[in-house]
Amino acid sequence: MAETGSVWYWIQLIAELGKIRIALLVTMSSFAGYVLSSGKIDHYVLVPVSGVFLLALGSGALNQYQERHLDGLMHRTTHRPIPAGKISEQKALLIGCLLLTMGAITLGVGTNLIALLLGLLTVIWYNGVYTYLKRVTALAVIPGSFIGSLPPLIGWASFQSNIFSSQPLVLALFFFIWQIPHFWLLLLNFGSEYTKAGFPSLTDILNETQLSRLTFVWIIATAVSVILLPLFGLGNSLIGRLLLFLLSILLIWRSTVLLHPVKQNSPFMRAFKSINLFILAVMVVLALDRLSILE
Repeated sequence: MAETGSVWYWIQLIAELGKIRIALLVTMSSFAGYVLSSGKIDHYVLVPVSGVFLLALGSGALNQYQERHLDGLMHRTTHRPIPAGKISEQKALLIGCLLLTMGAITLGVGTNLIALLLGLLTVIWYNGVYTYLKRVTALAVIPGSFIGSLPPLIGWASFQSNIFSSQPLVLALFFFIWQIPHFWLLLLNFGSEYTKAGFPSLTDILNETQLSRLTFVWIIATAVSVILLPLFGLGNSLIGRLLLFLLSILLIWRSTVLLHPVKQNSPFMRAFKSINLFILAVMVVLALDRLSILE
């Protein structure tokens, strides 16, 4: 961490408060949505991408404010700015609200009403619905996964408003399906900490083996959803289809460790890294295909 009070210190603090890694992944998905919608990369893409990035940072900061007391109960989150005492609750809330306001203004002024409404819906669903539901039900991840399907739609809508046509809906469905095993792998890695903090957990209903196998089924569903994307004109070149197929097979193969987990080999973390790399690779392939680079 940089010297306290310096500009770099505050940049690092805001990045940590806003869950920068999640914000970057969300931003990349909106970038992919824009490229798939427009078929190009131009200076205008910076507008929706910046708006989504600011909203994601603000939503993450607001979530840390909402869960500040629970974060202090889990080893994985005790280092976060509020429980670690790096920033006061009031300042964290202010920063979150400012980032959300800046993001909404960027989308509202720079794009269009549909993109703005989708952005606001993402924040409301994450901070208002999902953050509440995960305190009361172990199945909150199902409605919560809706959040992941919205950023690519924001990118798509910033260029053309036909978000209810087959391509954007199928793209959103893929992100929705991916989100479920992504979260359950987090649960398999840190389930005991969620329980310690008082969150309802599937580990209270299913044992580790059952949850591992259920997650593997959802990983297969994620892989299959990618293989089917070319049927709707996404990743439609020969090279694109081949790469999507190979990525899907590789994901399934690397995730077979979930069927016979050996704890000392950290299978859950391996599968978690694999599914994160998978979605990044899929976004790259889809974007390159839409730009006609793979033809």
